[in-house]
Amino acid sequence: MFAMKSWKRRLRKWRNRVARRALGTRTGREILVSAISPKVLSMTADCGDHLMTFSPHDYIGRKIYRKGHFERDHVDRLLTVLRQRTLLQEDKVLLELGGNIGTQTLYFALSQAFRHIVTVEPDPRNFQLLRTNIDQNNLSERITAINSAAGESEGTLDFFLHQDNHGKSSALRQSDRDIEIKVPVKSVATLLAEAGVAAEDIGLIWMDIEGYEPVAARSMQPLLQRRVPFYMEFSPIFYGPAGSKAFVDYLAGFYEDCIVFFEDRQVEMKVTALPIEQQQFDVLLLP
Repeated sequence: MFAMKSWKRRLRKWRNRVARRALGTRTGREILVSAISPKVLSMTADCGDHLMTFSPHDYIGRKIYRKGHFERDHVDRLLTVLRQRTLLQEDKVLLELGGNIGTQTLYFALSQAFRHIVTVEPDPRNFQLLRTNIDQNNLSERITAINSAAGESEGTLDFFLHQDNHGKSSALRQSDRDIEIKVPVKSVATLLAEAGVAAEDIGLIWMDIEGYEPVAARSMQPLLQRRVPFYMEFSPIFYGPAGSKAFVDYLAGFYEDCIVFFEDRQVEMKVTALPIEQQQFDVLLLP
């Protein structure tokens, strides 16, 4: 009997060692996070220089679990370009529209490139995790989080919660499975006033709001008139040909030059030459 128990114990230890090695690989982590019970609502991972809490059932959360970050290289790439062009001032404030759960928010904060960050996120599911991630990394004094959409009007907005990728939630319905809710909407001027930040203190606008960019941009004319560096996800797939051209014309009224970031390269061009025939790309509008 004792020998049998000892054999079972050794077998269990061997099994656990093999499982840890297998599940410690990127493929193993992908299998593990995909198999997590729907009863597990959130997970927290040690990502090296910060903690990140996320939903294991969401696209962004699964990617964090697999890779240890979510597109942190995009933040590093942008900061490198800004430094090379002497466009970073540490006494300035970052305005982030589309904070999601705080991935890029934390990466910017950890870079110490800005004295403060104002991050705006309308999805209540994301906002709860955003607040958690700010607080558990002791960044509440350096980051102001606002649960709202950014738009031209003040009041409420029809908002659609994406079920499989919370980063795809938007003021634009993208799927029949989207859940419609009401969220507060405020102009960028109002959002900054609530955060106690003056327009002249903004050193960078970062925006990714799933197709609602033209509307939000129209509410930030004071910032655009000052030609604040402006980085966004530009999405002709949402705007349509006519809407894309109208948005380019609007932006070209404030900015002349920009850098477009493709998967394998970055290209400097005139704003009027933005490749609106493409579905989606990142662009930095230059002062």
